[in-house]
Formats: sequence, structure tokens, C-alpha cells
Amino acid sequence: MFARFTFYPTLFYNVVMEKISSRRWFDRIDENVILGALPFPSLTQQLLEEENVKAVISMNEDYELFFANSKKRWNAYGVEFLQLATTDIFATPCQQKLIEGVSFINRFVDEEVDSNGSRKSTVYVHCKAGRTRSATLVGCYLIQRYGWTPERAVNHMQDKRPHILLHTKQWEALRVFHNNIPKT
Repeated sequence: MFARFTFYPTLFYNVVMEKISSRRWFDRIDENVILGALPFPSLTQQLLEEENVKAVISMNEDYELFFANSKKRWNAYGVEFLQLATTDIFATPCQQKLIEGVSFINRFVDEEVDSNGSRKSTVYVHCKAGRTRSATLVGCYLIQRYGWTPERAVNHMQDKRPHILLHTKQWEALRVFHNNIPKT
């Protein structure tokens, strides 16, 4: 209930912080993954044309997606959509969701580069602010993809997106994932 009550004020805070600070709405983590905040419809063309987004993973609950494209809308743009709903603030994605999310990302990792040398696809992973829930999933992807430790994965994400915010539960989820890396 607290997460629902604080959703709009904290979303507004994120919009303001992006305007008045060095925070960006989204950041490329590697050649395949962008970690970001709630992708408003006004960002759709930029994500499609400039970032070549072919898939979106939302860590948001249904009520949080009111200001974002629906699965149907993403699909109409030719973008695959996966929702791994996780409660904001106090929860972390369960291992099943982390495994499913990493597996989904990996479907787009091995696509070849086109004749112009451009990447063929990018996966946009988001939650409300692109700081905690989505960062946990992207950390697991980095652990599995590159064989990194949780610390190295988080350091890499912090280099690209300094305002990520992982608490004890998220660190624990990364460590459990690292210790049981699934074969995808």
C-alpha cells in the first residue's frame, strides 16, 4: 500500500531530478541493454529509432504503467514486452523473475550486427526510476553474460548510471543469482 501511495510523488521527483541534475532518464549499460526509468510514450520514437529497442522488460506493477506504453502498444511497434511485476520500495525481484528476465534478454544478445555496423537490437529494462528493481535484473544479466561477481556488475552499472540504488535485499538477490547462475 505504501508503494502505491508514494508512486506519483516519487515519479514526479524522478522527473524533476532528471531536469535539474546530471541524471539521465536512461543509460546504455552494454551493447545490448539499456537501464532506465519508466519509458513515457514521448520517448518511444527515440528508443525505437536512436537506440534500436526491440524488447522491453518492465519490473513495474500494473498501476505503475498508466503513463507508459502497454504491451499491446509496444507490440504494435514490433517490440516484444515482458512484465515481471515487483512491488516498489520494499521488494526485490524473486529468483524466478530474475532468471526469466535474463533469459528474455539473452534472446536478443546474439543477434548479428547489420551491414552498417549497427546493433540489431536493444532491450530496455525499466522500473519507475531505473535504480533498484530494474538494476537488480540488469546486474544479474551482467553476472551471467560476462561471468562477473555481483560487485563488479554493480560497479559497472554505477559507472554508466551513477544513481542506481541497491539495498541489502537486492545485493542478496544478486549473490544468490551469482551462486546459482542458470544456464540459458
